[in-house]
Amino acid sequence: MSDPIVIVGAGQAAASAAHTLRAEGYDGGIVVLGEETHLPYQRPPLSKELLLGTKDAEATAILPADWYERSEVEVRRGVRVARVVPSRRTVELEDGTSLTTSGVLLATGGRPRRIPGWEGERLLYLRDLTDAAAIASQLGEGRRLAVVGAGFIGSEVAASARRRGTAVTLIEALPQPLARVLDEQIGALISQAHRREGVDLRLGVGVASVTETQRGVLVELADGARIEADAVVVGVGLVPNVEVAEASGLEVHDGVVVDDHARTSVERIYAAGDVARHYHPLFERHLRVEHFDNAIKQGAVAARNLLGEDVVFDDPHWFWSDQYDHSLQYVGDHAPHDQRIVRGDLQAALRGETDSLALTVFWLRDGVLRAAFAFDRGRDVRVAQRLIASGARPDPRVLADPDADLRDLL
Repeated sequence: MSDPIVIVGAGQAAASAAHTLRAEGYDGGIVVLGEETHLPYQRPPLSKELLLGTKDAEATAILPADWYERSEVEVRRGVRVARVVPSRRTVELEDGTSLTTSGVLLATGGRPRRIPGWEGERLLYLRDLTDAAAIASQLGEGRRLAVVGAGFIGSEVAASARRRGTAVTLIEALPQPLARVLDEQIGALISQAHRREGVDLRLGVGVASVTETQRGVLVELADGARIEADAVVVGVGLVPNVEVAEASGLEVHDGVVVDDHARTSVERIYAAGDVARHYHPLFERHLRVEHFDNAIKQGAVAARNLLGEDVVFDDPHWFWSDQYDHSLQYVGDHAPHDQRIVRGDLQAALRGETDSLALTVFWLRDGVLRAAFAFDRGRDVRVAQRLIASGARPDPRVLADPDADLRDLL
């Protein structure tokens, strides 16, 4: 009997890969090695449904618990991998044991970026079920929460906390939320949504210190302002878990470097999900994408290539964020671009002259559609995804016309 395929990590990419291996007819051994004590679960609900109390931890499972037994997929929980030794075709665990393998997928994900010197029980980060439970316990009427970082995680935590009646101060060093990921005008639109819900936004200012007090936490800003809260949630980015890759001699640069087939620099070792910095043939550069949909699709591609198929990963990348009653969606990669088209009245929305914040922004380079962002116009993104994947050169006048049917461009 052949040696098993070993998947290091037990998140979304790992579950997708295991499921794909069985769906493709692979009947050999599959071993999933995870540091957490849970079976693979979805992370998007951590900042939304779990904080709101509309979903419990059990409901976040990616696959039913009995699927692993029925599919003869071995999941080892609470274990840490030290390295892969390609010359021996082994995966070595930190407890000194090892597994012989026919192929390896690294799906080790990432961890929250921590700020040195910021310590304390009321200083919280969000990455796993335990983190979500700790944050949820701080929410409710009469509670005060400071959120440092207005990226997707910080913004979603702020929105969920407000829905629980928590007083929220959202602190961002950049001029607007998501200014680096999208742009400042879109960030200003997101600011508008938060202000309408009563969030106290502090933009363009850094945090000088965070100190636990007898009554809670004191946050001192670089401009001298002082914010008192019951707890602080820090959301300032993700650090890819590359330690196993480094110890295994793989090429690492802000993630595990892989090609457009999810192959690392060492034969029969693949990487997928948050940890993978992959070459994207559509955008002609390496990208590391920290989103749910990417982990699903890239994990599946890696699995198929482990089985000897020849599958290119060229998905345009789509992700979403739910904040209050708003749906934010983005597809593609807009850097670099030379044309930006807005579908809707952005300036009226920013001036508060309309109740609706719905609009879409398109980015093009040399006439080719590269990316799209939609605020409460998800249908536009679904069409844009197909246009981007095909390398389309859509008529800018149609993109700009809110009454035009974008499907006519397909």
